[in-house]
Amino acid sequence: MPIVFPRELMVSVSGFRGRVGDPLTPELVASLAAGFGAFLGKGREGVRVLLGRDSRTSGPMLARSAMAGLQSVGCDVLDLGMVSTPTLLLAVEDQEAEGGIVVTASHNPGEWNALKLASGEGMFLDGPTMAAFQTYLQEEDPPRAAWDELGSVRRDPGAVDRHLDRILTLPHLDVPALKERGFRVAVDCVNGAGGLIMPQLLGALGCQVVGVATEPHGRFQRDPEPTAANLRRFGDVVKEEGAELGLAVDPDADRLSLVDETGTPLGEDLTLALASAAVLARTPGVVVTNLSTSQVVDDVARSFGQGVVRAPVGEINVARRMQKEGAVVGGEGNGGVILPRLHFTRDAPLAAALVLQHLLAQDTTVGGAVGRWPSYAILKRKVSFPREALRDAYRALEADLEPPSTNREDGLRMTWEEERIWLHVRPSGTEPVVRLIAEAPEEGDAVAILDRASEILQGVA
Repeated sequence: MPIVFPRELMVSVSGFRGRVGDPLTPELVASLAAGFGAFLGKGREGVRVLLGRDSRTSGPMLARSAMAGLQSVGCDVLDLGMVSTPTLLLAVEDQEAEGGIVVTASHNPGEWNALKLASGEGMFLDGPTMAAFQTYLQEEDPPRAAWDELGSVRRDPGAVDRHLDRILTLPHLDVPALKERGFRVAVDCVNGAGGLIMPQLLGALGCQVVGVATEPHGRFQRDPEPTAANLRRFGDVVKEEGAELGLAVDPDADRLSLVDETGTPLGEDLTLALASAAVLARTPGVVVTNLSTSQVVDDVARSFGQGVVRAPVGEINVARRMQKEGAVVGGEGNGGVILPRLHFTRDAPLAAALVLQHLLAQDTTVGGAVGRWPSYAILKRKVSFPREALRDAYRALEADLEPPSTNREDGLRMTWEEERIWLHVRPSGTEPVVRLIAEAPEEGDAVAILDRASEILQGVA
């Protein structure tokens, strides 16, 4: 029967996300997966869907539910098991499958899980496709296959190795030189799926690897979002072990955060900047990022004589804009790097390789590489705010702050170009909150504009 979405279920272009047990149950997952399989198949036979998961304790249960749902509508399932999200998305494209499902809540805490849905392009569903799928779920009853036409299940244990091979043969990397250099690198995989690929990649690049939380058991030892604030203990490990660089990922390894050689967490925004420098040094072209990403990316692109185009937040929004602009590199300020030569997907293993290549080419430390660019303070807050009042909030913010430039593609982004200050206010697609992101050359200015924006929101709510 058609699905009625539970109120607590987060539905967006990022998929269907919620706390395990309420609202995310095996029954709901099976129904969503069945609907997705039928939506992809449009009544055709032989539809193949790839399935993977991260290391969350609920992953095996919900993956089996998704598998059953897909089989029930006649889809053949290629089960990759525990893999990173970019590994599965690359495999969807390579296998020429009709689509893919990743059971992962990405950076959310361990009690959350989600279904992230991919088209046959090996990319997440874009806005129009996701809207059409939601309508299908709410209006249609997926036709079930007969007992002798149920979908099959086949295992695919080689996806990680294929992903590694594709990265290691990229023309942007000088693998022999990286092996000879032999960086000493600490990596924090937060007990997620990254533990199956990050140490292996770094080893193939000749790195001396210090592993932290590489066992993929899904009981995260820190907040799984790899922000600077969550990486202080990892920073201590980097310093104590004498590592030249610290690399930290989220549970499904599509985001990468950096720690410098002194053990100082740099956060996620500099990942795209350094990766872009590595790409632009060999391949000039447009860089695409989202409206919440640090302007240091603009500084990097400008140094190579290139421009930056900004898109709404969300991997698929950036990827689609990259396709439109013919971008050579792109991604998001949350540590997600997309390289079209590989695929249109945020990819933490790829990002790590590009950052190492940049350090090698510049013969510098992480601190030295970062110090080449202007320094900004980028601050982020989450506030509870009724979404139905957002339109009034945007009007109040503009009236009070009087920005010279605004962008309403995704919430409200206000820019003061002469002062090099901006503020972005938007509803989260993955959590029931409103996000405020501000950046300025001086931290005090970023704090001040966040404080004022928060006061205005309180007055509207």
